[in-house]
Amino acid sequence: MSDLSAIVKAYDIRGVVGEQLDAGLVRDFGAAFALLVKPDSDTVVIGHDMRESSPGLADAFADGVTSQGVNVLSIGLASTDQLYFASGSLNLPGAMFTASHNPAKYNGIKLCRAGAAPVGQDSGLAEIRDTVEQGVPAPEGPKGTVSRRDVLTDYADYLRRLVDISTIRPLKVVVDAGNGMGGHTVPTVFGDSDGKITVVPMYFDLDGSFPNHEANPLDPKNLVDLQAKVREVGADAGLAFDGDADRCFVVDENGDPVSPSAITALVATRELVKEPGGTIIHNLITSKAVPEIVAEHGGKPVRTRVGHSFIKAEMARTGAIFGGEHSAHYYFRDFWRADTGMLAALHVLAALGEQDGPLSELTSAYRRYAASGEVNSTVDDQVARQLAVKDAFAKRPGATIDELDGLTVELPGGCWFNLRPSNTEPLLRLNVEAPTEGEVEALTGEVLAIVRG
Repeated sequence: MSDLSAIVKAYDIRGVVGEQLDAGLVRDFGAAFALLVKPDSDTVVIGHDMRESSPGLADAFADGVTSQGVNVLSIGLASTDQLYFASGSLNLPGAMFTASHNPAKYNGIKLCRAGAAPVGQDSGLAEIRDTVEQGVPAPEGPKGTVSRRDVLTDYADYLRRLVDISTIRPLKVVVDAGNGMGGHTVPTVFGDSDGKITVVPMYFDLDGSFPNHEANPLDPKNLVDLQAKVREVGADAGLAFDGDADRCFVVDENGDPVSPSAITALVATRELVKEPGGTIIHNLITSKAVPEIVAEHGGKPVRTRVGHSFIKAEMARTGAIFGGEHSAHYYFRDFWRADTGMLAALHVLAALGEQDGPLSELTSAYRRYAASGEVNSTVDDQVARQLAVKDAFAKRPGATIDELDGLTVELPGGCWFNLRPSNTEPLLRLNVEAPTEGEVEALTGEVLAIVRG
């Protein structure tokens, strides 16, 4: 029995191609996934990103699926949210081949059930891993068939029906696709805007070697080119997509990043116009401004753990209309509760184009506090270091502590922090928020002295 725990993660399968992931293993994953969904579905939809290894691995997975008598519908090159669209609109389970923002040597598989419902460790992924580790049962009966369908135009049309940009003022927008799948989806989504959106493209060539920079906009160094181009051409906004284009980061007309928390609050207010009193999900690392603004606009904010499986489960439980995370994942009930950075981007451009002011002015209403961003520390013992921080702050007058996800400490005066262990590395991740930059720096230093001490 082989141990696959190193590559079967909490939410997906991911590893180094040729070392941890090869065609034979992927074929077994395809067969195991077919066995998982076969009682409910006779077809699996498969998409893949632009990595050199993706088409071959997608074909191997398809071979495994069809070996178990389940059909395959291939949509070819796709962003992850394009695959979710196919799964949702066609009501089919799906598999997306991508390693998102990871370096070129990696690849992986994101799986979902029909209707884009997530497959994680507790919802099928552990079962798939066990099936492969124990040996996939020999197939019975005839093989399934493979057919192909292009859903890119349908995907773009669907998004544009959800967010109408036909009446906004003309905007110039720089888009950095990072040589990822944004270069595939953006031209179709924005290309038929009757001149409303003029796109200045950066790194639209699909290239899984990522020759210009990592397709990871969460790292500030990967926004530098976009920020410079926005200022150079006098654009109204800039957008940066990650490798599989399911996340979108925004910079304003000055080239300054707009925090995902501010985007969450902005989109939430727009969704609440459509459904007054609706529920909005936010994870516990998003700014306190998000639940405040949601409540001020008549919505019901609900706080969750970090991670798409928790967000989607809570959206299903509460009937939430929208959810946002600090990592720029944005979830929409109208998009089968799946995450789509493209739809969030359309909301931002619609909001900008519906008024005359610049993006910096528009988003300033959604920024209330200073924040540290995520600060990572390598530690020998995550549990011991986190406990030391808890013990230190438990003695603080007026401090409140909860452990919904890691350690969250709220202090009098509006300061708070969250300290969470990484699931995959020996790291503790710290996020701090406070009314002023000085308070953020002081609290960050205090916590890090204990974590790194």
